[in-house]
Amino acid sequence: MTDPNEFLQFEGTDGYIASSSLIDAVNAAIALQRPLLIKGEPGTGKTLLAEHVAESLGHPLEKWHIKSTSKAQEGLYVYDTVQRLNDARFGDGNVSEIRSYIKLGAMGRAFNADKPHVLLIDEIDKADLEFPNDLLRELDEMRFTVMETGDEVVAKIRPLVIITSNNERELPDAFLRRCVFHFIDFPDRDLMQQIVAVHHPHLETKLLDQVLVKFFWLREQNQLRKKPSTSELIDWISVLLRSGMTADDIEQHIPFLGALLKNEQDTEALDEYSERGGQYPSEWADLGPRYNN
Repeated sequence: MTDPNEFLQFEGTDGYIASSSLIDAVNAAIALQRPLLIKGEPGTGKTLLAEHVAESLGHPLEKWHIKSTSKAQEGLYVYDTVQRLNDARFGDGNVSEIRSYIKLGAMGRAFNADKPHVLLIDEIDKADLEFPNDLLRELDEMRFTVMETGDEVVAKIRPLVIITSNNERELPDAFLRRCVFHFIDFPDRDLMQQIVAVHHPHLETKLLDQVLVKFFWLREQNQLRKKPSTSELIDWISVLLRSGMTADDIEQHIPFLGALLKNEQDTEALDEYSERGGQYPSEWADLGPRYNN
């Protein structure tokens, strides 16, 4: 029978509070040697997860941040034709040695490493529709061929691949079948208190209460186009502390709103609310039963 302790390779870190279901998903991906696909709204710690998994496992981390213009091959390798052309024109370098102009990308470096790595493919849904499908073979077989030289790069040790998505675009079924999936739910009140404590360990209890009451109330406002995220909450608390704000100072209003809301429509909606005489909550009871069970 397998020792359960061998399965539990990741249990969170001091700097990253992970739910039990997220810990299970990470360990399932490690056990199955499959990519871990993490979805969730922006600011819920998807990218940070890869950093802390790497820290917990003691593995180096390779990051591949995807853009709208990213192509699958860039993560494997890039053939620097411009440098080779310049060397040919100006007589620098050995232009006959093509291998010296091949530069491995993040995935290529993770495959080529002599020890296990964590590979982050960040925000895969930013790329075009075919991008995930273009990686299927490489993720399955952990190998690829450098077409210019015929060299094959084969993973000596299979890396742990963590892929993040903001759910802006559906991913192909064939790609999803190859992944362990987890959706990071937005933290509830108790978990958010733990997360804040990691970043602001000495925050006064009364101030923390006022901050979280205002924050969760904002997230309940349907007229907001973009709800404030966990990362924005952490930034807002930093501003409050540096400005010397107390719990009493924020009891009746929300200062430094620009740290929480990131477009003019949302700030205008809050301004209009204030002009209509709307009252901001000052205690958990004002938020209703959902936050008072």
